[in-house]
Amino acid sequence: MIACCLFQVVNVSGSVPPKVSEALSVAREARCSLDDLLHKEQLLSSSVDQHLADVQLWMDDLGETRDQVDTIERHMKYLRCLQHLEELSFKYNIFVQNAPHTFQCVFNFPVRDDIISQALVPSRGEPSPQPGCSATPPPHTLPLCLPVQIMLLPLSKRFKYHFSGNRQTNSLSKPEWYLTQTLLWMGNSSAFMEEKIQPILDRSAATINARVELSRGLLSLVQEKVAFDAGRLLYDDVLFCHLVEEVLQFEKELRSTYSYPKTFPGLLHLLLDEAVLQKWLTVEKKMAVEKMDAMLSAEGAWSSQYKDINDMDELKAPDCAETFMTLLQVITDRYQALPCPSAQLKFLGLQRELVDDFRIRLTQVMKEESRCPLGFRYCAILNAVNYISTILADWGDNVFFLQLQQAAVSLGEDALLKGLGVMELGRLASLEGSLFDGELALLDRLKGDMLGRLLEWTMREITEKAKPYCQDRWLSLPSQHDQSTMSLSSSACPMMLCLRDRLLNLHQVLSFSLFQLAWQGLAERLDSFIYQEVILSNHFSDGGAAQLQFDMSRNLFPLFGHYCKRPENFFKHVKEACIILCLNVGSALLLRSLLKDSRETSDWMSAGDPPPESALNELGVYCLAACDVLILLGLRASWPGQ
Repeated sequence: MIACCLFQVVNVSGSVPPKVSEALSVAREARCSLDDLLHKEQLLSSSVDQHLADVQLWMDDLGETRDQVDTIERHMKYLRCLQHLEELSFKYNIFVQNAPHTFQCVFNFPVRDDIISQALVPSRGEPSPQPGCSATPPPHTLPLCLPVQIMLLPLSKRFKYHFSGNRQTNSLSKPEWYLTQTLLWMGNSSAFMEEKIQPILDRSAATINARVELSRGLLSLVQEKVAFDAGRLLYDDVLFCHLVEEVLQFEKELRSTYSYPKTFPGLLHLLLDEAVLQKWLTVEKKMAVEKMDAMLSAEGAWSSQYKDINDMDELKAPDCAETFMTLLQVITDRYQALPCPSAQLKFLGLQRELVDDFRIRLTQVMKEESRCPLGFRYCAILNAVNYISTILADWGDNVFFLQLQQAAVSLGEDALLKGLGVMELGRLASLEGSLFDGELALLDRLKGDMLGRLLEWTMREITEKAKPYCQDRWLSLPSQHDQSTMSLSSSACPMMLCLRDRLLNLHQVLSFSLFQLAWQGLAERLDSFIYQEVILSNHFSDGGAAQLQFDMSRNLFPLFGHYCKRPENFFKHVKEACIILCLNVGSALLLRSLLKDSRETSDWMSAGDPPPESALNELGVYCLAACDVLILLGLRASWPGQ
C-alpha cells in the first residue's frame, strides 16, 4: 500500500510543489526506520525464542528440585513430630519414676475455685429440716483433694452433657440411667483408685480413702440431679414413686455392693425435704388404700395360698391379710434406711393408720357374715385378725421398732403418743409396751368378740342336741354290776356327734392358735353346761353316777384328747362332781359328816385341826368348794335308810 502510494508520488513529482517533495522525503525516511525496526524485531524475537528454549531446561530441573525439597520438608516435619513424642515419652518415664513425690506435692496444692466449680455441682434446693434430724448431712463437707477434682472434670462434663438440657438421655421417667451410670463409674474406677492412688495417699500420710473420695465427688453430681428432679415430679405420682424407688435401690447398692461408708451422706437425706417427704407419705397412703380395696375384692381374698401345704398353713392367713402385711413390710423396708427418726415415725404413724383402716374394713365384712359364724368366710376373717395381731406383736419386739419407740418417747411425738397416760408412757419408755399396743388392743377385742360369737353359736347347737341327755332318767338307771358291759348313753350320742363334727370343722378352718383358744373355750363352756344342766339338775343312783362318769371319762374327754394330753383338766367341775357322785357309801357318809361338822364348828375349830379342803384334796377334788360338795352329796339317791 505504501509502495503504491510512493510510486504515484514519483510519477507526479515533477508536477508537485516543494512541500509535497518534503513530505515524500520524510516518508522515505520513515520507511527506512520501519524496515530497520522490523529487522531488529526479528532479531530480538529469535533471541527470545532461543533464551526461552534455554530457560525451559532450567525450569524443568528447578521443578524436580522443588518436588524433592517438598518431600524432604515433609519428612523433616514427621521426624520432628517423632522426636517430640519421644521427648514426651522420656518425660513420662521420669514422671512415673518420681510419681510418689509428684503426687505428694499435688495433694498440698491449694484448692482452685475454678476447678471446684467445674468438678462439683453447687448444691441447689437443700432439704428443709425435719424435727429431730438435720437436713444437710454434717460429716465430710470439706472440698475434695485436688487430684480427685481433676479426675472428676471429664466425668462431670459427661454427666452434664448426657443428663441435662434437652438430651434424650435426660428423661424424668428414667432416673435409673444416671444412677446406674454413676455406679458404673464408681465400680470401674475402684481398682485404679485402690491400687494406684491409695498407696500414694498412704505414703503422704493423708487420711483419705481414694475410692471413697472419688465416689463422694460423683455423688455430688447425683445429689444435685435428684434434688432438681424431685421438685419437678411433685405433681406426677407415678414418676415420683419411680424416682423414690430408684433412689432407695441406688442407696442400697451404694452401701452394700460399693461399701460406701454409712457416715457419709448418700441420697436419702434429699428425701427429707418437707415437700418431698409429705408427697411421699401422701402417695404411700393413696397407693396403700387402693391396694386394700383391690385385695379385699379379689376372688381369692379369703383363701389361703398355703391351704394345700399343712406344714406352712399353721396361721391359715387368708390372702388379703397376708398381702396387707406384706404391703406394710414393704413400706417399712422403704423408710427403714432414712437417716432421720422423726421422718421414720411419720411412716410408722401411717402404718398404724392403715392397720386401723384395715381392721374397720374387716369388721364391716364380719358383720355381713355374722349370721353364720361357722361359715368359711367368717372364720377366714377371724384368721385374718389373728394373723395381723400376731405379726404386729412380733414387730413390737423387733429391734428397729424398739429403736423407733425410744425415739418417739425422747422426741415426744404427739401423733404417736396422743392420749397416753403417765403409766402408758412409762411402759413405752421401759420397753414393756410397744407402739402397736393401741392397734393390738382393738384387734384383740375384735378377735375376742368374733371367737365368743363363734363359740356361742357352737354351744347353741350342742345344747340343743344335749336336751335328751339333760332329761335322762339318771335316778332309775341300774347299778354298774347289773350291766355286763357299759356303753355310751343313747341320749348322749347326738351331743357327742355334734361336738365331734364341730371340733373337726374348727380344726380345719381356724389357725392353730385360734383353734387352741376355741377348743379350750368350748371345753370351759361344756364343763359349765354339763355341771349346771345335767349334774345339778338331776339326782343320781349308783348306776346313774357310774354311767355319767363313763360318758364323761370314756367319751367326752377323749374327744379333746386329740389336742392335749390331759383333757380332763379342762373339765374340772364335771370330773370332780363325778368323783363325789361315785364315792362308795361309807366314804360319802364320812365326807358328808366331816363337811357338815366343819361348817357348824368353823368358828371354834382349833388351829391344829385339818381343814375340810385337805380331805377333798385327798379325793382329788381341788376346784369344788365344800358347800358345792355338800350339794353334790345331796344329789345321791342311795343312802342307808332311804
